[in-house]
Amino acid sequence: MAEISETFRGAVPLPDLDATARLGAGIAGALRAGDAVALWGDLGAGKTTLARAILRKLGVSEDVPSPTFTIVQAYDTPGLAVSHYDLYRVKQPREMQELGFDDALDQGAVLVEWPERAPEILPPEALHVRLGMQDGARTARLTGPARWESVLAHV
Repeated sequence: MAEISETFRGAVPLPDLDATARLGAGIAGALRAGDAVALWGDLGAGKTTLARAILRKLGVSEDVPSPTFTIVQAYDTPGLAVSHYDLYRVKQPREMQELGFDDALDQGAVLVEWPERAPEILPPEALHVRLGMQDGARTARLTGPARWESVLAHV
């Protein structure tokens, strides 16, 4: 796996849906082909809500269901193809080949819920968003290459 030369870390409080929408807009604004956004968090942490916010900002107007049962949902946004993966039911990382993960990265960007099920598939330049509670408040902790730091300017 390639080394990332510069890494940024940041935290964003998410007290309400508007804050989640702003974070999603920031991520959407920096998203480009070949990018992966890993959405970490317990059940109910807000992974799908954040994925919806990203997709809405990219121009998706149709319903954005959780891909828990389909495992992947593909969207052609006006500027970028985006595949939304939910790996909760993935048993082996090799299943990702069958699900077209590499092709999705080649053709656009990917949003990945439950990335801990196949962490080795994530490119080294992925943005990691860890959703959870910190000091009694919902928070997103972001880690990734320095270029993702611009996300914080939008929240």
